[in-house]
Amino acid sequence: MAELGQAQSKTRETLPGKPARGHFVQTDRAAHEAWARLGTKHPAASALLHVLAANVGDQNAVVASHKVLAKLMESSASTVKRALRTLEAGNWIEVQQIGASGTVNAYILNSRVVWTEARDRLRYARLQAEVLLAEEEQPQPIGTSKSALHQLPRIGELQIPSGDGLPPISQPSFPGMETYLPGTPAKKEE
Repeated sequence: MAELGQAQSKTRETLPGKPARGHFVQTDRAAHEAWARLGTKHPAASALLHVLAANVGDQNAVVASHKVLAKLMESSASTVKRALRTLEAGNWIEVQQIGASGTVNAYILNSRVVWTEARDRLRYARLQAEVLLAEEEQPQPIGTSKSALHQLPRIGELQIPSGDGLPPISQPSFPGMETYLPGTPAKKEE
């Protein structure tokens, strides 16, 4: 990992920037002292904790594969696995497995160490996380033009009725307040 104040290597993999929301990651002094001790005993675990903290979502969680984390740390997947075991054993993070293989997980940072929202708003039952993806893990490159998804009407959009429609309502409209339901003409049978 590059030292503070030095420019990042041009070959280093970086994630696209998050939208500017003007928030930050918070820590407390006791966590910094413990984090410094972690850095001397387990440098890779400390570096991985920094990567996770830099990418954590509002609910103190991030979802990523071992391969993506290895790219971000400029290390091997085995180094990431060892670092994750160290962080989990030290109660720095909680790991929730996604899928059967265990190579993609949700990493929830200990809210006594790092947090982004008010601590009473952190809920594990409804987990929201930042998801980190790598293009080489996808069956098709990210950003490949695909057919458009079906769109549902948004609130405020009107449905255009067609066909015979429903029978008239039982109560007539008030004068000047007639309903306007545009329609398309039915096709004439030949």
